[in-house]
Amino acid sequence: MEQPIQGLMKTTMENIKEMIDVNTVIGDPVETPDGTVIIPISKVGFAFISGGGDVKSDDTDPSKSFTGGSGAGVSVHPVGFLSINQGQLRMVPVNFNTAVDRLIDLIPRFIDKIEKRSDKV
Repeated sequence: MEQPIQGLMKTTMENIKEMIDVNTVIGDPVETPDGTVIIPISKVGFAFISGGGDVKSDDTDPSKSFTGGSGAGVSVHPVGFLSINQGQLRMVPVNFNTAVDRLIDLIPRFIDKIEKRSDKV
């Protein structure tokens, strides 16, 4: 026999699935006039709670003795953008938290410049 709380949880989870899909995390690509493709990246978090119990009732029908509730919350925070231009992939973060973050972002460009100079020699 299915418990009333199972139906409550199933309905809540189905609604969460409708709200969140892969396009929420990896957005639709956008192409700029110069051919650069930009793909937004987000961090998605969600919480879910559900509960219920039987209450005393004068009614003899056990299906009417259940009370319950559920709730969910979803948060979407932009993380950055993938930029693809002439075969070069670059992650552009929304926020640089520290100088180390900025340095890590610059390393691929630095390596590309070194490789181009060594090709010329």
